[in-house]
This record gives sequence, structure tokens and C-alpha cells, in this order.
Amino acid sequence: MAQHGTEHRRHAFEWMRARQREGLVVWDRRGMLKVSLAGLAGLSLPELLRRRAEAQAARKPMPTERSVILLWMAGGPSHIDTFDPKPDRPYENRGPFGVTATRLPGVFLCEHLPRHAAMLDRMTLLRGVDARRSNHEPNKVFQTGNLAAEPRTNPEAEKYPAIASVVAKHHGANRPGMPPYVAFMKSRSHIAFAGYLGQQYDPFIAERAARLPVYTLVGEDTGKVSGGDLFRLPEGLDFQRLQDRRSLLEQFDRLHKSLDQEGRMEAFDAFRQQAIEMVAGPRAREAFDLSREPERVRDRYGKHLWCQQALLARRLVEAGVAFVTIDLSYHTASGTWDTHGDNIPPYGGIRKGLGPLLPLFDHLHTTLVQDLEERGLSDHVLVIAMGEFGRTPRIGTQGSSDGRDHWPYVMSMVMSGGGLRHGQVIGASDREGAQIASRPVTPGDLAATIYRFFGIPLDTTYLDSRGRPRHVVENGKPIEELFA
Repeated sequence: MAQHGTEHRRHAFEWMRARQREGLVVWDRRGMLKVSLAGLAGLSLPELLRRRAEAQAARKPMPTERSVILLWMAGGPSHIDTFDPKPDRPYENRGPFGVTATRLPGVFLCEHLPRHAAMLDRMTLLRGVDARRSNHEPNKVFQTGNLAAEPRTNPEAEKYPAIASVVAKHHGANRPGMPPYVAFMKSRSHIAFAGYLGQQYDPFIAERAARLPVYTLVGEDTGKVSGGDLFRLPEGLDFQRLQDRRSLLEQFDRLHKSLDQEGRMEAFDAFRQQAIEMVAGPRAREAFDLSREPERVRDRYGKHLWCQQALLARRLVEAGVAFVTIDLSYHTASGTWDTHGDNIPPYGGIRKGLGPLLPLFDHLHTTLVQDLEERGLSDHVLVIAMGEFGRTPRIGTQGSSDGRDHWPYVMSMVMSGGGLRHGQVIGASDREGAQIASRPVTPGDLAATIYRFFGIPLDTTYLDSRGRPRHVVENGKPIEELFA
């Protein structure tokens, strides 16, 4: 335990890199436009449209309109103080919170999750999740489903593609005019990217596309609003000029059409035209515009940044996005849910750090799930809430009064929707919440479950930098209890 605490002490402070620029640095508006539009209409889009047209012509099954919303609790939420409480244990194990009964007989949750408790019959708790080898900064293992995607031990880890990027490539967006993979990102180290698949399958970063409140690193609302200018093209470049540029390209292409004996150039033109219309068309702009949402719905979600991102996630999947990840963190370092202790800023401990997060999460998560149900989307949208790992079964770590360190040996997560079988608890931890007692679920199992949900074959492969095929699922299989 002492060694583990020392290891993270170095991580919690030295890895903040306060004087270094982290992740993707974009110096000007033009650069931001180029980066973000690459995710919206990347190099692969005409090819994706072409493959879909070929599948339709060959009468092959077309991708269903299915989506995932991942609520990423960056930092690693304590399983004992959220979804797997131990009320009969001594204080140093059970922690400061009480419990509340749920709709599932004999199942209890933390007292600060009453709305989850009231609708747990529409959710699935997974209490035996194996998080060994998962870490954060970067948060890669669970978002890729691959144990090798841990940059601290593997220099190739960053190249393993996000599950969402695999979905972007092999399923694509559900409707033309929308990106397949969208992320609300506080830090690049919190989100998995496309890696070997290529930058065209990276997430479309949503912050510049929607007007959102600005919060400080410790969660204080500044009263300011940023973003929303992505779809406003630079001065002198309007949608008509985009069309003019397309016309110029068409003139050059006509010089080569006489050499095309199979009509491939003509087909490519059609698909490229669709790709350009994704940028110039209204669907994406409208989906990111919260002002189009009725005031009563906006009030229902609330004004908090995370709540507005949850509402935007619902709007995005409704408009055709296949995968949305929300980085639920104020801080750009290891994440707001990294609750080591009150004496370790900026995260705090269980009572003062985690405590204020739980009512907020209880509201935003259940509001999103209910809204999807009421709109008839719950059978098509799978919502997953999770982080990187659990927390130590003993509190007061690293010299704090009530903090918990990283604990990769067991954690909890929750799922809802997707037309899957819910109202159940899968797996269990032991009496202290220290080890998996039954039915372990691995990162590979999570990946396989998501791919099965999307209809992506589990034997799908991609090529690494040496041209070797790698499977999108390694050492994993779908969680069959969800499909029974």
C-alpha cells in the first residue's frame, strides 16, 4: 500500500505539467477549423459513403441506427462510495456515506444516489469489473478495450484505437451530415483516439461547436460562455465559396474522367459531394445549438456544464452520431473523480471531493436516461457510466483524513438502454470491496459487448504500423447476461 501511495504521489503532482502544453495545441482559428472538421468530414468519409452505397446495392444488411453515450468519470470514482457500498463494515472501510434501498430487492446504493436507486430496475450494475493494468493520464485501457493500451508501460499504447473509433470506421454515423464519434474533452489525456486507424477516425471535439459555460479547474462557474463559433466560417469564406471550390475541383476531375473506364471517378464525385455537404449543411449546426431545445427541457437538465453536455449528447445521437463521450471532469490533470484526500488539491477526499459530485451525477445521468426513454430512443442508445478503476477499500490514504487511492483490482460501472436486459446486478466484490468475488468483467468484455451491440463482427481486424493484423477484441467476449 505504501508503495502504491508513493507511486501516485509522484503522478498526482509531477504529471500535472503545469507549465507544459498538453494534448493538441491549436494556435489559431484556422487550425481549429481544420482539426475539428477533419473529424466531421475526414479523409475516410467519401469512402464510408461509397461502402454503404455498395452494401445497399448488394442488398447486404445496413448498419442499424444505434448509439452509445459514455459518461467518463475521469479520475476513477470510488466503487464503495457509489455503486457498491459496504454498510455493515467499519468506518475505515465503508466510508462516510450511508445507503439507500433500490428498486432491486436487497440491493443498496450510496445515499447520495436516490434517483439511481428509484430506477435501478431499468439499469444494470456491474460490480466485478477487473481494472488491472488500467491507469489514467492517458485513460486508454477501458476506452480501447485493450490491456496493452497503457502508455506508462507500453510505448505503442497510444496507437491502439478507441472503441469509438472502431465504431466510427465500421459502423459510421447513423445519418449523413453528422460525425460518427464526438467527444466533449477537458484534456486530451482523458480521451482515447483512433491510433492505428488513422486521424480521420479521431473524435470530433465538441467544445468549439456548442456554446457552453466555462468552469474553473475546481468546478466553479465563471459566468462566462465559450464555443459555438466552429460553424461560423472565417471571414471571406462562406458556403457559396465552398461550393465554388467544389466546382473548381470538378473541372479538374473532368480532365481525368475520360481515362476512367469503370465509372469510379463519377461515383467518387458523388460521395465527395455528400462529404462537403456535411460541412456546409445544417444538420450538425442545428444539433449543437442548444437554443433550439425547448426551455422546459433545458431547465429539466439544468444549467451546469455537465448537464448541458448530457443534453447535447442526447441531441447528437438523435441527429445521427453513433458514439458520444463526455469527459466528466473540471481538471485537466488526472481528473475530478481522483479523490485522494482533502489535503491533496484539487480533488479533495470522499466527503468533500466526491460528496458534491454525486447529487450532480445522480441528476444528470438519470435525467438523460429518462429523456431517452420518453423520446423512444432507449432501445437504440446504450448509456455507460464508468471511470478507470476503483478506490482503495481503506480510507485515509496518503496522510489524508478520508481519501482513497487508486484500486485496479475491482470497480463498478452502470449501463442502461440499448434494448438490453436490465434490472440486474452482474458480478460482486468481496465483503471489503477489495477483490472480485464473482463474475469478473474485463476491458475486452466491455469492447466485445459494444461491438456486438453495433453489429460489428468480433473478429474484425486492423493493421498496425508494421502491416500486421490486430483484432479489435483481444481476450474478451460479450457480457451475455445483457443479451439474454
